[in-house]
Amino acid sequence: MSVAGVPVSPTMGLKEWAMLLSLSLLWGGSFFFVGVAVQALPPLTIVAARVGLAAPVLWMAVFALRRPIPRDPAVWAAFAVMGVLNNVIPFSLIVWGQTQIPSGLASILNATTPLFTVVVAGLLLADERFSAHKGLGVAIGFAGVVVLIGADALYVPDAPVLAQMAVLGAGLSYAFAAVFGRRFRGMGLDPLVTATGQVTFSGLIMVALAVGIDRPWTLPMPAVPVLASLLGLAVLCTALAYGLYFRILATAGATNVILVTFLVPVTAILLGVTVLDESLRASHLVGMAVIGAGLLVMDGRVLRRVA
Repeated sequence: MSVAGVPVSPTMGLKEWAMLLSLSLLWGGSFFFVGVAVQALPPLTIVAARVGLAAPVLWMAVFALRRPIPRDPAVWAAFAVMGVLNNVIPFSLIVWGQTQIPSGLASILNATTPLFTVVVAGLLLADERFSAHKGLGVAIGFAGVVVLIGADALYVPDAPVLAQMAVLGAGLSYAFAAVFGRRFRGMGLDPLVTATGQVTFSGLIMVALAVGIDRPWTLPMPAVPVLASLLGLAVLCTALAYGLYFRILATAGATNVILVTFLVPVTAILLGVTVLDESLRASHLVGMAVIGAGLLVMDGRVLRRVA
């Protein structure tokens, strides 16, 4: 039995892998959208717009699908904690970090999230204890991300240390959020309701911070591409993505759902090739192959068959 109350399957099925790939596509676009928005808006305003616009979209889905809304104050308190751990802290740190370091370096640093999650989940969740194949798989996957993006991205002249630490801090916050979020399955909550509760609280917090610090009404009116990026961040990368996130978390666990950070750079590269007509380099193929090997090792079934 886990601290969350409901054990999960350590091995993902085809359905979970399909959802994880879909989630990586949605979150793969977030670095692009943030890269556009950060040229015109301060970080807190971007995050406030992202979650503030996503919350009503999620509420419309909850009411349209007639999902039951919890009344227990303890559940709403858990939503608030999850909103801080999974949205307020990491979103703010990543967006602020991207104002000072390139997106490639930010992507590599963000890919440390599974490393943190394996450790945190191993310490706090009885059914997700650390194992040799998990540690090895995560290490291989991280190496694949470095190869995919390019090791030269790690060597940015005069890259601010605080900005790099901020993105690493976001990864640690994501790890604690994934572990904390396991409790919602034990509460019998629909993943869509959980996503809505989390984003609602993070939206309230971020809008209050943006109003008090950025005073967005004093800023120049953003251009259409910036507004479109904010809408994409809210609807696709937040509302839709977190519905998938909590569904995977409920069935596959914290360690598995956070593997999406390995797949995000892969989908970002593939989107660039298919949509932006960018070139596919040999290092991309090697990096993808290494990431795939890491995921297979993490999954464990191949190793068990070989043994």
